[in-house]
Amino acid sequence: MLCTLSCKRHDVLKDEKEGVFDLPASLQAHDAGEKYGKGALLLTRFSSFEEFKKVVQVRYADDLATAANTKQALPEVQLTYASDGKEVTSILRSGISQTDFLKAKGGGLVDKIMLVIKCPYAILNKKELTSIESLGRRRPEIFGKGDNAFYDLAAMMVQHITDEDLLSMTCEDLGEKGYLNSFNHITAQAFMTSIYSAKMADFVADVHELYNMPELITGKFTPEQLSDFLNGPTDNYVDMLNNEWGQDLGIVLREEFNINSQAHWTPQLLANYLNEIQRYFSWAFQIGFNPCRSSDEIIIQFSNKLNTVLGT
Repeated sequence: MLCTLSCKRHDVLKDEKEGVFDLPASLQAHDAGEKYGKGALLLTRFSSFEEFKKVVQVRYADDLATAANTKQALPEVQLTYASDGKEVTSILRSGISQTDFLKAKGGGLVDKIMLVIKCPYAILNKKELTSIESLGRRRPEIFGKGDNAFYDLAAMMVQHITDEDLLSMTCEDLGEKGYLNSFNHITAQAFMTSIYSAKMADFVADVHELYNMPELITGKFTPEQLSDFLNGPTDNYVDMLNNEWGQDLGIVLREEFNINSQAHWTPQLLANYLNEIQRYFSWAFQIGFNPCRSSDEIIIQFSNKLNTVLGT
């Protein structure tokens, strides 16, 4: 059972076989996309937090309490975004963050006991969370020289964008906070969901976001946070919504490729999986991609890492 203090997804109990979207029929997107895309969001499409709030409904505890005619609950933020006839909602509540894990890891017995009390879910799923951490970080001292992580898969997909589409992109789109950031969040969340569950992926995402900026759940941002557009609330809220789309994508791909925590990842399976993610990006952002191939060095290396980390 997920710890009561952790952040919960609004539909975490829904049948995970029901994806929010249907994957498009071809690799290349044909319809002209709207400015903000379909589903997945790109930070560089916004110029301010105020513009973001014109596209995404942002509500905090006071707003939610007023709408429901109830007493004010604990701090939380609820983001709702409608795209292409579909709607996704992301909820972030008070809970543990990476700070609590760092205290437990580097602290004494009391810190470890406090983590158990605050969130038994994290302790019960320690093995899975450790595996996710290994896949999300480069660990050449463990997995050898040239070790890759989810971030590197995202960077590879940015490199796979066709030359024709690259020519029309801005430097911001191709920077750290452009396609790379969106690809990274969606890809990592898709893998976590396919291998484990949407609940596990959502837990990891929320722990990360609360660590980045605790003010996300209250909306009480400092002037400095609001002025730092590339690292402020808009950036984090875009990540939260992209995490939701990544989880839904992971549910679809888990069914399509029959993936679970015991699956053996061949280079061909990994290439096919990533090509489906690129197919979603092609539909969402109206851009084309060159395909991933089973013979690509990064594909071979990461498939080996997956099997090592998962014990398959």
